[in-house]
Amino acid sequence: MIDRVNGTEALPFAVQLKALLEQEARFQPKLCGLRILESAHDNGLRMTAKLRDFEVKDLLSLTRFFGFSAETFSLAVSLLDRFLAVMKIQPKHLSCVGLCCFYIAVKTSEEENIPLASDLIRISQNRFTVSDMMRMEKIILEKLYWKVRAPTALHFLRLFHFRVQEKMDADSKKILNIERLEAQLKACHCSFVFTKIKPSLLALALLAHEVEELYGFESVVVLREAVQDLQLLLAVKDGDLVCARELVAKCLMEYSTTKCSKPNSQRLRWIISGRTARQLKHSYYKIAHLPTIPESAC
Repeated sequence: MIDRVNGTEALPFAVQLKALLEQEARFQPKLCGLRILESAHDNGLRMTAKLRDFEVKDLLSLTRFFGFSAETFSLAVSLLDRFLAVMKIQPKHLSCVGLCCFYIAVKTSEEENIPLASDLIRISQNRFTVSDMMRMEKIILEKLYWKVRAPTALHFLRLFHFRVQEKMDADSKKILNIERLEAQLKACHCSFVFTKIKPSLLALALLAHEVEELYGFESVVVLREAVQDLQLLLAVKDGDLVCARELVAKCLMEYSTTKCSKPNSQRLRWIISGRTARQLKHSYYKIAHLPTIPESAC
């Protein structure tokens, strides 16, 4: 049976946070596996961190192409990282693994208009078959013990943002933009360095970085205090938060440069049949790369 994070939206903040933190450690990618991936040389025979990043960017393009939610993308990345941390796969199998993780996330998130596996293969221009996908999906689920719905950084980010908003007045609530924060998180997901950071710490670092960027606003003092309160609740050391925040700042700075403004350097070429084209809804044709992070805070 597929394991899920039960809906806790109506529960008090402390209860929600406790539930997420209790599951976070169990779903964290194995560090030893990530280190093997990080140390691998790019010789075409072994999986590398760079290949992982390319695959995540392709999954982001698919997410945008189909108009799926941020939850689906974050879950797909979580599944991919957890699987890569326990299985040594060959680069030639990565596209199948990535698409299967994406498809599992789509079905788990209960998206509307779930595409057929055959259409996913055709649209992403892969050469494997539906049978290949079915076998790979079974392998992924078995290796992850059918525990699919993991707490992601997106869960923590939205919970933290809601908590901070509770401490703000009506006008100040507009300052901290959740859409901007989620766009920043998507950029971070595309970088291997964040696979080794707990989702809760990544979410806190994103929030702390954004608050520091708002130094000109009167309510920044309240925001800083709110972040400090969250840090105490999470028992995060100052040094760990500073380190994570610096990694976030570096990632977002690289993202903002001309070279990295389109993170998917291997742009997908979408090839579909007339039958598939007629089945796709209008929004499917709005192909886009990583969404632009809003410049303003409001």
